[in-house]
Amino acid sequence: MTPGPAPDLAPDPAPGPPIPLTWLYVPGDRPEVVAKALAAGADVVVVDLEDAVARDRKDYARAATAELLTEPREVPVHVRVNALDGPWAETDLRSLAGLPGLAGLRLPKVTSREQVVHVATRTTLATGSTPPLYALLETALGVERAHAVATAHPALRGIGLGEADLRADLGVRGDSGLDWCRSRIVVAARAAGLAAPPQSVHPDIRDLDGLAATCAHGRALGFMGRAAIHPRQLPVIERAYLPTGDEIEQAERIVKAAAVQEGAQALDDGTFVDAAVLKAAQATLALARRR
Repeated sequence: MTPGPAPDLAPDPAPGPPIPLTWLYVPGDRPEVVAKALAAGADVVVVDLEDAVARDRKDYARAATAELLTEPREVPVHVRVNALDGPWAETDLRSLAGLPGLAGLRLPKVTSREQVVHVATRTTLATGSTPPLYALLETALGVERAHAVATAHPALRGIGLGEADLRADLGVRGDSGLDWCRSRIVVAARAAGLAAPPQSVHPDIRDLDGLAATCAHGRALGFMGRAAIHPRQLPVIERAYLPTGDEIEQAERIVKAAAVQEGAQALDDGTFVDAAVLKAAQATLALARRR
């Protein structure tokens, strides 16, 4: 076989937008905290109108968030609206959809594809376009319907778990009891052509060792990045999900070898290289460009 460059390899791929690894949640009724979050270094800031906001603060949180989103933000801002079957969701959607600073809507406690379609239709009728949607699956029923939700509408860009509610719904005590659900979400997302989901939050903001350990476990399961509830968690998450120096070096060897010789081959260190291994190596180098 005549050596030559593999057709899908570019010598210097143009860098795309950074792959998001950190999603920082912040209460919508605390504008001063939101301002700090926007400067904390997260890839995405998620303004929460749901669990983090008391019932008597819902209107204030929504108004403050609408004011924040009157202009585009340098850091993408998503909003987690209130439960879709509750009394505030429709007002949330009407008030926020179409605002120039809104980069995405996160939909809590989704249990059916119809809920996603309803939000997409509702926002399209109100504004003429649908913002990117992200569905959070937080119950046994939501997990069972993960693939149906993931394929509900073209505006849906991702799915993820809400582990606190899911843990309560299932009665799970040990952390490993959620691993089947975690893998289910990863598989459903990829089967639907969506990006790998981020992990759910680690609730103890002081337990950075535990955060790092569970991030390593999540990465092994196929997650990409993680939601956070405090800025001190951000560097731990990013460090856990970025490839190591050894992983980058190995990926570079694989890509260089594939550029010289097409088809399956074995490297000097015994690594078998085929199309799937090459694709994984390219993904590693794309992620490493965040450094």
